[in-house]
Amino acid sequence: MNRLSRRTFVLGGVAAAGAVVAPLQSASAAVPYPFQLGVASGEPDASSVVLWTRLAPSPLNADGQGGMANADVAVDWQVSTTSAFTSLVASGTVTARYAAAHSVHVVAGGLQPDAEYYYRFRAQGYISPVGRTRTAPALNTLGRDFVMAFASCAHYESGYYTAYRRIADDRPDLILHLGDYIYEDAATAGSLRQHAGAEIVSLADYRRRYAQYKSDPDLQAAHAIAPWLVVPDDHEVENNYADMTRADSSPALTTAQWTARRTAAYQAYYENMPLRPANANSGNSIPLYRRVRWGQLAVFHMLDTRQFRNDQACGDGWKVCADADLATRSLPGTAQEAWLLDGLGQHLANWDIIGQQVFFARQFDSAGAGNMDAWDGYRASRARIQQGWVDRGVRNPLVLTGDVHASWANNLKADYATASSAVIGTELVCTSITSGGNGTADTAIPNAATNPHLKFYSNRRGYVRTKVTQAQVTADFRGVASVTEHGVAATTLKSFAILDGRPGLQAL
Repeated sequence: MNRLSRRTFVLGGVAAAGAVVAPLQSASAAVPYPFQLGVASGEPDASSVVLWTRLAPSPLNADGQGGMANADVAVDWQVSTTSAFTSLVASGTVTARYAAAHSVHVVAGGLQPDAEYYYRFRAQGYISPVGRTRTAPALNTLGRDFVMAFASCAHYESGYYTAYRRIADDRPDLILHLGDYIYEDAATAGSLRQHAGAEIVSLADYRRRYAQYKSDPDLQAAHAIAPWLVVPDDHEVENNYADMTRADSSPALTTAQWTARRTAAYQAYYENMPLRPANANSGNSIPLYRRVRWGQLAVFHMLDTRQFRNDQACGDGWKVCADADLATRSLPGTAQEAWLLDGLGQHLANWDIIGQQVFFARQFDSAGAGNMDAWDGYRASRARIQQGWVDRGVRNPLVLTGDVHASWANNLKADYATASSAVIGTELVCTSITSGGNGTADTAIPNAATNPHLKFYSNRRGYVRTKVTQAQVTADFRGVASVTEHGVAATTLKSFAILDGRPGLQAL
């Protein structure tokens, strides 16, 4: 992170991956340090990975431009097999454009499969922190066993991002973020950490909110340690929106203003995530559902469960609602349903992993009410997908879920109303990073009597760490006791295995 010459940059540096070091700057330096938001990588395949950064010397400026002038900036980038950058395997220069809030998305190609790399950037005389990344195995190989962590729901005001730091400590090979990376609400008086400004609506608002979140050193450490796969949920735009329908009228917006807000949110999401150019927003839409191959060991089907869904049934909330069974209702939308089932039917890998946002298994209370914002509000859609993977002979369907601010482990049933019905898949639900504030030690499964397929619950904040092998996926539910103090440890609350060819949870 020193202010160094181009020659020094080419010859190599000494920063370690994930390090956060104060920049050294001479008194005559013309510009302040621009890499306040860190670095990230994502979307690995067998020969390339996306490298990301965004120049923002003053991240909280209200104009959303992070203190950068209205001019494009050249940014150099390097990839090496060592953190000292003694030899380079790829390098180049990219333009950080003012129109894109000086974000860059480099597709670093020509890399070896199943290999670890280090990367960094240089701009305006400064060198960025070093990031660690890796490529996926070749498509015709299983590759090595790998560790994957997944997380969601990181409300900035609710606490410190200790769980992100503990993910970084684990040094996983891949990290999935399943939504609610930011929250859109206004600053709350008396909160532990305060949002900058009012509820975000404009492009400048969204850019500044991402900059505030990305200024956090624990989040930066998690981004710098491994490549990410990301999908948004609702708070990246507005709470509980469904396609073009808002959940409520606060703040009051005309149809045109709501459309502009959604467009701004999608643009800011792309600008701030390590996504490929193919995932860039186009006006009021963004192409985010996609498949990411991990050799023959795993394939990730990353879903978008907000942009194409029907409106929530019966006015949203927990309801007993007959309309939730209507065959015309779809949570991912009919086109995405067909895309998912087509991919599952291709049998691309040993493990078919579905990364998505809202609770998948049935969860009824004693009165038969379910959450209309989750798959219980779209029951025919869930049934089509589950029966679809059964009909296609999918060997190992595994659903990964965020959203609900608690950890769950669930068996997926052919018929949830029949206790003896076959287990046909598995769902792992990560808790929140901070949302909901400090959790509790409660592990009593809510509504257990009416949902015997729900096998584990914890109200701690944290994440899920998995190890994926050909024989099994092991899942460690990791929790932190507090998000209102720094430096707390993460402990394993419960571990499960899902065995190859045997859907369902095996307690460890």
